[in-house]
Amino acid sequence: MMQMLTNALVAATLVTGGQGAGVGPELEKIVESNGATAALARVSDGEWTWSGTAGVRDIKRGGRPSPNGHFRIGSVTKTFVATVVLQLVDEGKLRLDDPVDQYLPGLVPGGERITVRRLLNHTSHLYDYMSEPGYSTNRWRGDARFRSYQPRELLKVAFAKELPDDGKWHYSNTNYVVLGLLVEKLTGRPYGEEVRRRILRPLGLRHTVVPGDQAGVPAPHAKGYEPIPQLVDATRMNPSLDWAAGEMISTAADLERFMSALLGGKLTSAASLRAMRTPVETGAGFGYGPGLQAYTLPCGTVWGHSGELIGYLTFAFRSDSGKSMTMSINPSTRNPSTQEVMGIAIKAFCGTAR
Repeated sequence: MMQMLTNALVAATLVTGGQGAGVGPELEKIVESNGATAALARVSDGEWTWSGTAGVRDIKRGGRPSPNGHFRIGSVTKTFVATVVLQLVDEGKLRLDDPVDQYLPGLVPGGERITVRRLLNHTSHLYDYMSEPGYSTNRWRGDARFRSYQPRELLKVAFAKELPDDGKWHYSNTNYVVLGLLVEKLTGRPYGEEVRRRILRPLGLRHTVVPGDQAGVPAPHAKGYEPIPQLVDATRMNPSLDWAAGEMISTAADLERFMSALLGGKLTSAASLRAMRTPVETGAGFGYGPGLQAYTLPCGTVWGHSGELIGYLTFAFRSDSGKSMTMSINPSTRNPSTQEVMGIAIKAFCGTAR
């Protein structure tokens, strides 16, 4: 199996631009060093676009991954949810510095002190339910991966514990489960329908879905695996355990269009976009604004979000110059290192990508 991966060739599709564009060699290197069974990337500057893949679609049957393949985007879902929340702010239905208790009374412990902004930028200090054994979709859960969960069931797990009073920033999926319920309370519709109504349909994101209890990934897609220690197929799972914190599925082209529209000011008011682009310090190597991560590269700041859900890693970022990079990696016996991923980002945004 590993020999198959080592011998896998990069399947590169040049949409526009010169021969050798993009980050194909870097994707291939990650596959060859057992950091991925499959990888795809899309790099664009608004005038030219490169997309390419490496590895195999299926470690048993082979086949090249499609550059148009679907993948689980994990926490990039949070950017969609945050965008809906900021649109509700623009409509006057709430304010960022209102306490969540004003809209969801009695739901969140300390909700009279936790503002909507603090949920959005993970400064609420709410315990992450995914820290509990069996409640993380980043880990193998056997047959339990097909179980259906309800949002309030997840919050019950989260609110049974408290984080230490350490003054540190803590990323918590719990925040976005609460935000999903907030969207539903203010609109009277499921949060996923609001994502579809406000973002997917207006932007024509026909390959982006909010799956709910559906276990599969639309075709085409590369399979996702988990080493336990041998690689097992983890593609099919019920993502309701992530819900508004990370259940969505998309493609590189759709994510690029979404990030370009959001960061280009087409989805929210200028004031709301400024709020999203006002990050807090995290001590985690990036800043975090409402629904957006900010990474400082040698050539400037890029904005977007990363995501992880068993079998799939996602990175979707854009610079203010209009360059974008979207990447999906299906980890193999190890996850790609931060150095490998950031090396690709630096090449895409700062180096010669043509």
